[in-house]
Amino acid sequence: MKLYPLKFSPVFSYRLWGGEKLKTVLNKKFSENNIGESWEISDIKNRETLVSKGIYKGKTLRSLIEEFKEDFLGNKVYQQFGNEFPLLIKFIATKKPISIQVHPSNEIAKERHNSFGKNEMWYVMEADKNTELIVGFNKELDKEGYKKHLDEGSILEVLHHEKVAEGDTFYIPTGRVHAIGAGVLLAEIQQTSDITYRIYDYDRVDAKTGKLRDLHNDLAIDVIDFNCYDSYKTPYETKLNTSNKLVHSPYFNTNILIIDGGLKKDYSKLDSFVIYICVEGQLEIEHNNEKYQLIKGETILLPASINNVELQTVSVKSKLLEVYL
Repeated sequence: MKLYPLKFSPVFSYRLWGGEKLKTVLNKKFSENNIGESWEISDIKNRETLVSKGIYKGKTLRSLIEEFKEDFLGNKVYQQFGNEFPLLIKFIATKKPISIQVHPSNEIAKERHNSFGKNEMWYVMEADKNTELIVGFNKELDKEGYKKHLDEGSILEVLHHEKVAEGDTFYIPTGRVHAIGAGVLLAEIQQTSDITYRIYDYDRVDAKTGKLRDLHNDLAIDVIDFNCYDSYKTPYETKLNTSNKLVHSPYFNTNILIIDGGLKKDYSKLDSFVIYICVEGQLEIEHNNEKYQLIKGETILLPASINNVELQTVSVKSKLLEVYL
């Protein structure tokens, strides 16, 4: 049987900072409170997403890769990752700021946790007025200077705070200290990893446990990039009906497609699966005379064996994040 464009049922994650925008803006269906993350495509153990429609309904990424191998991932991707799916796709919504945190590199994550590292990127879909993100430092620091600010409780003073709006994009390489402020809805693309070192958490008590959350400063100190950079936001073009480069890295490539009308895409030379994340509007994706609907807040995966699709907007101009290796 042939592969087709695959949607997955999301896995929802409680977070003490979780907001309502996953429900109110993206129409996600859950009954729990403080849901902060919707894992759209995940191969994390015990957090796997399942195909939601079609003959492969209920299948995991791992089972499909084991069955279809290169036809699912692409030759070069399968040679590198085998039966592991290399990316984790999320939507994140905050009511309160998340903790100040950092992620380890591939090498350190492999050594310490037998995991991939966690290079990631953010695309802001919506942000309340005067909302900000924390990305990196606002001045050069060394390890001793950093520890002094941490011990004195003044770490926020040396972090780079940036007000954000819809469309703002940030690449967060491993080692870069970061946090999302209150009132943000964003799409996150990252390596398949759930390794986070929490540095500072505003001395908050988690209502679920009645306790402070653990900090990981002993682990974090050796992975942090203490450099200060001129800019942290990613610039990009917004040409209609073409793939505009957003973030290209050794771990994933992401473009933004701003579509008005119809657009044909040919992936015959790509040798990779492709993921579409709809961040605005509504589209139809046509493949083999079948049509697949995609609305804001939905994600769909095109296995590598799918070379040609046609995208058609439904009444309004639409935006997709196009992700591949």
